[in-house]
Formats: sequence, structure tokens, C-alpha cells
Amino acid sequence: MDVYDPLRHYRDALAATAADHSRLKRSDRLFIAAKLTLFFILVVLSATVVRYRPHDAWILAVLLAVLVIVFALHERVLKRLERCERMKGFYEEGIARLEDRWAGKGQSGGEFLHSEHLYARDLDLFGRGGLFELLSIARTSAGRETLAAWLMAPVPVRMVRERQAAVQELAPRYAFREAMALGGGEMQAGVHTEQLTDWSEGFGAVNRWFAFLIAPVLAVAWVASVVLAVMSAAHSIEFLIGMSVLNYSVANLYGKRAFKAADEAELAGRELRLLAAVLELLEEEKFSGELLQRLQGELLAEGVRASHAVRRLNRGLQWLESRHNMAVRFVEAFVFWTPVCLGFLDAWRSRYGSSVRQWLVAAGDMEALHALACYAWEHPENTYPEFVTAGPLFDAEGLTHPLLPAKKAVANDVRLDSERQLIMLSGPNMAGKSTLLRAIGLNAVLAQAGAPVCAKRLRMSPLLVAASICVLDSLQGGLSRFYAEIQRLKQMQDLAEHGPRVLFLLDELLSGTNSNDRRTGTEAIVRTLLQHGAMGIVTTHDLALTEIVGRLEGKAANYHFEDRYRDGKLEFDYRLVPGVVQTTNALKLMRAVGLDVEAD
Repeated sequence: MDVYDPLRHYRDALAATAADHSRLKRSDRLFIAAKLTLFFILVVLSATVVRYRPHDAWILAVLLAVLVIVFALHERVLKRLERCERMKGFYEEGIARLEDRWAGKGQSGGEFLHSEHLYARDLDLFGRGGLFELLSIARTSAGRETLAAWLMAPVPVRMVRERQAAVQELAPRYAFREAMALGGGEMQAGVHTEQLTDWSEGFGAVNRWFAFLIAPVLAVAWVASVVLAVMSAAHSIEFLIGMSVLNYSVANLYGKRAFKAADEAELAGRELRLLAAVLELLEEEKFSGELLQRLQGELLAEGVRASHAVRRLNRGLQWLESRHNMAVRFVEAFVFWTPVCLGFLDAWRSRYGSSVRQWLVAAGDMEALHALACYAWEHPENTYPEFVTAGPLFDAEGLTHPLLPAKKAVANDVRLDSERQLIMLSGPNMAGKSTLLRAIGLNAVLAQAGAPVCAKRLRMSPLLVAASICVLDSLQGGLSRFYAEIQRLKQMQDLAEHGPRVLFLLDELLSGTNSNDRRTGTEAIVRTLLQHGAMGIVTTHDLALTEIVGRLEGKAANYHFEDRYRDGKLEFDYRLVPGVVQTTNALKLMRAVGLDVEAD
């Protein structure tokens, strides 16, 4: 692949777009001035022509035509201006990600964070500055939900390799990403997938005979009675009163049920224009990879494109939403507007409803791959991991933390396998122990989602990541931090006994109990996990725990991080070193902030 600079590309594209934006803003101001001038001239000439030269009325017609043309041309400028503004935002977001100013500016994914998940909170998957915010450029809820699901659960190696191939194919297609950013205008994540799929797979809201035959006939008859009454035809008042009473009575029979069904349909179909635009882009792009072609093929139903079907649904819902118009509400009880619209919507879901879930799954997968491809393109220094079926294995060279600025991140080599299942990591405060745990966990998550990783090289087997780094207590649940931690450890033990290979990441294990129970409990837990084929890292300040390594029959090794105290300041190199740490910095840190902790 040719060497490229994503930051320069974004900056050049932003500069070109900003120049277009400035030119279009000038055109916008000129059109506004022209419209005001023409309107003023039209008003003045109208008064003159009507009073003094009525035979020159054609001048007004010409001037009015010119004004209409100016309005049309101005509308084109406004649309292009809106497009420029959206593209500026897209490029600015890309620059912010590459300049490490992205935290808090994207989609945090906080709605996907659940405290019981084995690593989502511990590894900063969601929330401000989390991995999801760095990755997600999804436009629809389906894309956001799929990306979150991929980050929270591993899949078989075959599926990972399919995703990797798709991400590699999509990564260079920045023109496609720009089109996706523009599709559907300013709308964002408006389609609620579960509501839409539940509605589309539901039963009909109204009787078809009523919606397509009885209601239209009664509505036409009522309109005819109104026309006859206006024309003062014989017996027209009696006919109008009779039809009004009949239609009103029939409407009351269907009213509550129809209005409830209409509310459900409107709620399920919010912002379908965005979904249709995204689907159309996915349908029209040419793909060569097996996964991408398969997903693209799923966007067809009975020979009809998903985007076309969704646009039809959107038009039907727009007609239904017009029931909130005051004029329609006034005659609703006599023309059955809501039941008739629901009849057309029921016809739509009887034909396409069973395909909606498939469309949303395919679109979600496409958008998730699209987000990972954008990450891959923006980080050309990252590498795609190699997966092996035999394991457990996690062998990384030059591993760094994906959420740290590349210039500040310190690379380390880490290897865990069936021969060395445990690393006991000791070190002083702030030395980087928790950061290393998160770096390992996040790269394992990225790898199994199909994305490249922050490492020079990574070979790994399928692993189920499980972490206990920032387990929190719960006032609502009546749980202390210690109890919440041992519950998490029980989850890990159960998974190791009955599930796939576990990669455990344990930070300051059992810190909420006395040192004797801590040593005994830690050794017992680690032994159980290793016996069931799990592997991982345990960090500690308690150097007594490092003695466990010698009792694990060669399955473990001690490593540590060091610090140096120079000129009244602590210095860290964040380099992983074999052996047990020989320094501490707690007292030095306390003195540095002014606490009186002088030794006796």
C-alpha cells in the first residue's frame, strides 16, 4: 500500500471545503440582496402598472418569473452550502481524532454500558474518551448497536478473518466514507431498530376491507354531501347530516384502536430518510469481498432494493403524520384519514415486514465495518493481528494503549501462553500497571472485532477477556466494592470452567481485605483459573503476592515497572522489566503533596 498521511488528507480536504464554503456564503449573500431588490422592484412596479399602465402587465409577469428563477438558484446554493458545512464537520472530526482532541466530541455509547459486563467499564469501552467514541462514525442506531456488540463479545476465528478482509477492502475508500457522512442530511441515529422491527413484524392494525373499500366509499360519499350542500341542492342538508352521523359513528368504532396503532407506527418509523440514504449507498457501492457481497445481497427482498422499500414506508408515514394537521383533524372523523393510511402501511409490512430485521442487521454490520475501516485508515501504523486456533496465546510485540496519544504511548512486549499463563506485575503507584492491563484488554477487543491493533505484531488465539480493574460498589444493590469484586471473580471462574479460554486482567486483587486473606485468596483464585486453561496478569503493590509465582510450577513469572526519584520529582519509563520491583514511592508521593509523613 502506498504511504499516505491521513492527517494531511483531512487538512487539505478541509481547506478546499472551507474555500468552497466561503465562496458559497458570498453567493448566498448576493442572492439574498438580489431577492430583496427584485421584490422591492416588483412591489413598486406593481403599483405603477396597475394604476398608470395596465396594458404593460406582462412586465410584472416577466419580473415574477425572474424572481422565481432566483429563488430556485438560491435554493441550489443553500443545499450546496449545507453539504459543505456537513463535510467540514466530517473533516474536523477526523482531524480531532488524529490530533487526540476527540474525547467528548463523538458518540460516547453510554447507553451500552452495563455494570455486570466482564470488561466494558474496566477497559473504558464506553463513555467520554472511550474506545467506542474513538471508533464510531455510525449514522444509524443499527450501526451503533452492532459496533457495540462486536466490542463486547468475541466471535469464531472464521468470522474475525472475514471482518479483517472487509475492513481492509473498505479502509482506502475515503470517498465512500464522505458519501456516508453526507447521506440523509443532518439526521443522526434516528431509527430505533427494535421498535421498527417489532412494528414491521406485527399484525395488521385495521381491517383491509374497511381500509381499502368501506372507508374510501364512505369518505367520498361524505365529501359529495358537503359539495351538494354548498351547491344548495335539494335535500342536500339531510344527506350531509345523515352521512356525517354515519361516518362519525363508524369512526368511533375504529377510532381508539386506529389512533393507538398510528402512534406506534410513527414511533417505530422515525427518521427513515436517513436509513434509506445509508441503505442506498451500501447497495450501490461495488464490493469484491465475500462478507461485503453477502451483506449487500441481504439488502434485497423479492427483487426490490431495501432503500426503495424504506422510502415507500417513509412516504406512507409522512402521509400518516399529516393527521396532526389542524385541517385533517377537523375532518378526520368523516374521511377516515388515519385508518386509510394505516391500511397502506399494513400492506407495506405484509410484503416487506419479514425482511426489515435482515436489512437492519446487514446495514448495522456494514456500518460497523465502515467504522473499523475508518479507524484502520486513520492509523496506518497499526497492524492486523494473526489468529491461531490452538491456544491459549497472546503474543504481542510493541503493544501500546489505543486511547493514548501515539507520541506518548510506551510500547511493551507481552507474551502469555500455555507455558506461561500468569504474569505477576508489581510496581509503584503511577508506574503504568493498570494502563498495561487496559492496553492488553483493548487490543484483544479490537483484534476480535476485526480491526487492526496498536502493536508491531500480535498473534493470539480466540480469548474471552475478563477484567477486574475498576469494579465499583453499589448503594442501590447494597454491595461493597469487595463483594462486587468477588462476584466478578466468580463470573471469571465459571467462564473458565465452562466457556472459551479466558484472558483475565486483575488489578490490585482483593485489596479490600487483610493481607493474609488476600494472599491466600489470590493464590487459590489464580490456581483455579490456570487449571482451567485461563491466562492473564495480576498487578499488586503487596510484594508478598509475588511469592505465589514460585509455587505455580513454572506457569508464572514476575515482572515489574520501575520509577526514579530525581530532583524532587518522580520519573517513570513505563517499561516492563523481569523480576520483582525493588522500589516504592507511596511516601515520596505523600511528601510531594505536602503531607507530614516523615519517618521516626
